[in-house]
Amino acid sequence: MDPLSDVFSLLKVKSVLSARFEAAEPWALRFAAYRHVKFVGVIKGDRWVWIEGVTAPAKMMAGDFCLLTDGSPYCFASDPGVEPHDGDKVLATNVGADRIVRYGRGEMCAISVGGLFEFDGDMSGLLLNLLPPLVLVSADSPDARSLHAALELIRAETESVRPGAAAMAGSLANIVLVNILRAHLAASPRSAGWLGALSDPRIGSALRMVHEQLARRWKVEELASKVGMSRTAFIERFKDLVGLPPLEYLIGWRMTIARDALKTGKDNLASIAAAVGYASETTFSSTFKRMFGQSPSRYRAEARSKI
Repeated sequence: MDPLSDVFSLLKVKSVLSARFEAAEPWALRFAAYRHVKFVGVIKGDRWVWIEGVTAPAKMMAGDFCLLTDGSPYCFASDPGVEPHDGDKVLATNVGADRIVRYGRGEMCAISVGGLFEFDGDMSGLLLNLLPPLVLVSADSPDARSLHAALELIRAETESVRPGAAAMAGSLANIVLVNILRAHLAASPRSAGWLGALSDPRIGSALRMVHEQLARRWKVEELASKVGMSRTAFIERFKDLVGLPPLEYLIGWRMTIARDALKTGKDNLASIAAAVGYASETTFSSTFKRMFGQSPSRYRAEARSKI
């Protein structure tokens, strides 16, 4: 798989599409701290969004999406000057039998939908540590076409309760997350770590090769040659974009894959070691312990005891 798909498979993403929200002006909602990632897509009207103490208010218009990633309290409002009410309480007390939240009196001139993504706690840093607190994708972004289609599907799905709604909701939310990340990468190619490096033609290509053939005994010279760079230039650019030298990244990713296999799979240590490129179980175990502070056997025993 490609690096982004690899990470998604490890994150064990749990997606929830929340109720559709319709409001009459003026309105403002404050939401408490949360876990992992939330998104909002604007169907109609406009609103302001900000993270308390972190970002200034930013205006969103119809077709825009945002991703909130740092877990801090945040606000949405028709105007930043409106006193916010408790968002969770407003949603809970104003949701109808059709699962639509209607708030205020008069014309419902603001309509939006949102969702929550929760990740495997051990793996969440693979993505969350590389994203800004607030990601905004405007409707006129050249990379937002897929989001337009997703928003139209979400609009149709949330207008009424329909059979299969739960299955559709989770799938649509995942489509939104991937496409927001794609649009973010296209607009911000210098994003941190491996996420931003995917946009670089040569280093992105090297990352894809490593992920596609993780057990291969890669050498820096080989990777550099395959992407048309000298060894020195390749190492320098890889480290500049990813934040780690190539082999250090490779070892770290191998150990991350191994940790997930120990936690969720049934293969023995020798099989896991071979799958991530180690002919010697002893070498694999010592590398794992150096990275995570405990042996693979001990990690597996502790992880299984928590299930």
